[in-house]
Amino acid sequence: MNYEFTGILANLDEMTTDLADTLFAAGCDDGHPWSSDGVAAITFDRESDSLLSAIRSAIADVQKAGCVVRKVEIEPQVVLA
Repeated sequence: MNYEFTGILANLDEMTTDLADTLFAAGCDDGHPWSSDGVAAITFDRESDSLLSAIRSAIADVQKAGCVVRKVEIEPQVVLA
């Protein structure tokens, strides 16, 4: 199953091309790095057995890139019947 969530990066206010490349090389190639209003983040669409496992592996990959995840945000899923 795929899980979508966003990791807000600590102590970074801009996503540079170099940082995005470093994140991709560290295993975050299933993420979309971005920044807005002084916040740098990466939104993941990660395949995993569980949400917790997906978040843990994404945080580990971000740490491999030398960054720290300050918090994880998960948007509510809307299911239309």
